[in-house]
Amino acid sequence: MKQIINHYEVNQNTMALLSVAHTEYSTLVLEENQQFYVRKTPIQIVKDACLEGGSTYDGRRRAVSYRTGSQQKVPIPINPKDKIFAFPTHSPKSFECNWIFYHHVKYISTYKSPDQLSVQSVITFKNGQRISLQESQYILEKQMQRTAMCIIEF
Repeated sequence: MKQIINHYEVNQNTMALLSVAHTEYSTLVLEENQQFYVRKTPIQIVKDACLEGGSTYDGRRRAVSYRTGSQQKVPIPINPKDKIFAFPTHSPKSFECNWIFYHHVKYISTYKSPDQLSVQSVITFKNGQRISLQESQYILEKQMQRTAMCIIEF
């Protein structure tokens, strides 16, 4: 049974916030051992989590842009002291934007299938779970590198 909730707090078990087009919820949250369906959008959850972590989303975004030069798809140090860093797969303003939590990613591979043309890559998490995404392996690995720079800076 789906557990639909109004509010979700990002924590060290959060692996991904996936954008979903559904009438009752907007985000599928993947944690290490469970998943939740949340009425808020991924960006709303990220913004709330930044406040919980001691700053605004805009403040964190500006600081990362300033320190790393990244202007688009900027990784966010949601809660640096708890080592919670995430990166967007698209522009955070875009509906397609998913958020991936850096420390859970084991590796990213290219997905090749003749029947699912929209799927380009697969992220494998450290616990063995996998998700398929429309972004290329190159783009996701670039986001991982940007996030690693962000972690070093913060």
